[in-house]
Amino acid sequence: MILLVLLCFSLITLIVYFILLRDAVLDMSYNRKLSDDFHELQDIKLSIIIPAYNEANNIEDCVISILDSTDLSSKQFEVWVVDDESSDNTLMLLENLQQTRKDARLKILAGKTRPNTQENKHLWAGKNWACHQGTQRTFGDFLLFIDADVRLKPRAIETVLTLVKLENLDFFNCIPEVVCQSLVEWLVQPLMFINLLVSLNSKNVKNPQAKTSYAFGPFMLFRRSVYKEIGGHEAVASQVAEDVGLAKLVKSKGLKSKCILGSHLASLRMYTSWTTLWEGWTKVLYVGSQRNWGLMFLLALVMLNIYLAPWVGLLILLSKGFIWGWEVQSLFGLFIAFIAIILQYQLRKQIFKGLYVAPKYWWLHWLGGTLIAVMAIVSAIKAETGWGWTWRGRKLLNAK
Repeated sequence: MILLVLLCFSLITLIVYFILLRDAVLDMSYNRKLSDDFHELQDIKLSIIIPAYNEANNIEDCVISILDSTDLSSKQFEVWVVDDESSDNTLMLLENLQQTRKDARLKILAGKTRPNTQENKHLWAGKNWACHQGTQRTFGDFLLFIDADVRLKPRAIETVLTLVKLENLDFFNCIPEVVCQSLVEWLVQPLMFINLLVSLNSKNVKNPQAKTSYAFGPFMLFRRSVYKEIGGHEAVASQVAEDVGLAKLVKSKGLKSKCILGSHLASLRMYTSWTTLWEGWTKVLYVGSQRNWGLMFLLALVMLNIYLAPWVGLLILLSKGFIWGWEVQSLFGLFIAFIAIILQYQLRKQIFKGLYVAPKYWWLHWLGGTLIAVMAIVSAIKAETGWGWTWRGRKLLNAK
């Protein structure tokens, strides 16, 4: 009886989650037809800032994709790559690329040491110091912050600027196409991005009167005037989840923002191995929730409830049926479990519509959901204690 109740609860939760995801995909898809004539952008200046720390495996492809995506001249467009004291050969690769390309739009800055001393006003965490240094050199009316694991698609820049100008936006955020290759990426990333879309499209986030705000850091564009008004990365210097902090400042000022699904604009492969995926998500999950223990426990419970419970229930009921015979209650439980598992597949079909993440390995959702549940709790422990709270070996500051 208890198992049947748990399966019914799992099914109800899955139905709600499916509806929320479906609505998010519909609401965040940008279907407005934009003209291919970008002549009205001739007076706009854009600066792209890429913070780079130990990005030797990413930085060349990222920069090349940006430069090749647009025909905008160096009078209108520049790309600043800020090497954040990398311990690998990121800076050397950038310098070689600059010599090879001989593109006046590409500019490189070897970042200074973080001024994290008692005499200084701020303790700089994450990529905030690199972004702050980059903005000091830029000329753009618009500032676009892009992570090194993003790859822009042709005409993405012109499309974004046209959209921002057309809708008179102060802040623009997009979720790129999600690229998965290794097994662990397929297990975790699709489920994480389902959670992300549901969060970004939640009623509290869309309600201008509510304080709740979220954003996705790899692709964020600001009007320069707005960026200065909210204090830029200096205002969130100590925050590891700076994207959430900046979004909160934008919302508090009553500024106009928009977040869309941007598979037509860019692609993103965040983590390429179990090590980086574990370190990356446990770094940001808890602080991204604004250090809310309750949300982390809720996330863990929801992941176990909608992804693990149906498969466990199916296994138990099948074993019971084959060993002790089939009862009406067990058959009904099997029916509930099968419907829940079908809904898991439907979740993946929905996220495919939004971010082109194929439903590959969907039948391993039970494992992916369990991993995310563990990450949620570990993320809170790491951030609160500082134990193992690092990014690529660099210890993160535990500034609350």
